[in-house]
Amino acid sequence: MEQFQPTENHFEAASSPHPYPMPPIEEFVDIAGKRLHVRRLGSDLPGPPLVFLHEGLGSVELWRDFAEDVVTGSGHTGLVYSRYGNGWSSPLTEPRKPDYMHVEAVETLPSIVERHIDEPPILIGHSDGASIALIHAGSGHPVKGLVLIAPHVFVEPAGIASISSLSDEFPISEMPEKMAKYHVEPKTTFRGWADIWLSNEFRAWDISDFAAGLRCPTLLIQGDADEYGTVDQLDAIDTRMATTAERLMVPDAEHSPHLSHPELVVPAVIDFISRLD
Repeated sequence: MEQFQPTENHFEAASSPHPYPMPPIEEFVDIAGKRLHVRRLGSDLPGPPLVFLHEGLGSVELWRDFAEDVVTGSGHTGLVYSRYGNGWSSPLTEPRKPDYMHVEAVETLPSIVERHIDEPPILIGHSDGASIALIHAGSGHPVKGLVLIAPHVFVEPAGIASISSLSDEFPISEMPEKMAKYHVEPKTTFRGWADIWLSNEFRAWDISDFAAGLRCPTLLIQGDADEYGTVDQLDAIDTRMATTAERLMVPDAEHSPHLSHPELVVPAVIDFISRLD
């Protein structure tokens, strides 16, 4: 395990005013031959640990203040990591395959939990990260609770249209330059995400049946103006669960309601976590 040595540029847009009993711990861990950036927050706090799983183009730093706010407000320790191909973790060396979220959920995430956590965690996932959390918990891995923000469980035409438009604009936009602040190889990160979602072989991707395997309290969160998915995604989860999930629809919010409307999402997540203790 190697301690991570951040540079000023890496963290210029990700500083936070939140105090911790101990400062965040940055490190790299090697899992399945890949080097992953891990950040531990509030490492001496009690309660089931919170594991944050980022979106398809996300990273440790792109949670902004959300992870820190939830850790501070809930009094639980937190763990955030950048998946293979994202952030300061090892960059992709091959195209993603349709089962990339399954591999993350049943191979990488269990290894992360085993190394860093000694009890079932509370998983907080956004977009692809929410899908990974669903597969992980629905496969029978022990989980204390789930917070799924804008989860994907099947492919919707509107989502594909949004990704296609973003893909067309990417080469001539400021997006590569902006992504370079948070990813080792921004173009590779973008193409690894966009290309698999836009591929013909991905159109049949559907993980909704994993919801039938959920055995833990679940909070579903989505913006009502989400450009990548509709409320049908939440319904597909809810109708297959053995119990009814809690739900928060965020008015006038797009795909990242936790960032655009933290005044609504952060208290709801903290309240949900408090009832799991």
